[in-house]
Amino acid sequence: MEPDLYYQKADEKDIDFLLDLRMKTMNPHYTESNLPTDRETTLQRILYRFDKAHIIFLHHQPVGLLKINRTDEKTEVLQLQILPDLQGRGLGKKILKDILDEASVSGKTVTLSVLKTNKAQHLYSRLGFRIVGEDQYSYFMEFPGKDI
Repeated sequence: MEPDLYYQKADEKDIDFLLDLRMKTMNPHYTESNLPTDRETTLQRILYRFDKAHIIFLHHQPVGLLKINRTDEKTEVLQLQILPDLQGRGLGKKILKDILDEASVSGKTVTLSVLKTNKAQHLYSRLGFRIVGEDQYSYFMEFPGKDI
């Protein structure tokens, strides 16, 4: 789809981009869920598992974040965020399909969580993720989905 899509390991110089990205993509969902949106909490969320963070580039411009943890048993999509003006163009879908294809080849389950207020859950369902659990704020999803 996008031949000029690539990833680069995130480092400290990316923090300002990631703060802006997170505030644009996630703060509306946090607000709707009555969760904190202050700068310190946002920074803590960015730094969580920062060693797994990759900046998504499209045409040599940073357009998002993918935090992913690959183990022998499963692949965890920890965070996937795309700049709002690029959402709805198939970029997130392509990224997820690539992850699902890779996991299928190796026989791994792919897991993620999504806030109940986040419409991205519909994309995940269309791709074959199934809800396997939930808490007050989030759904926990797996692919291949297991019946609960």
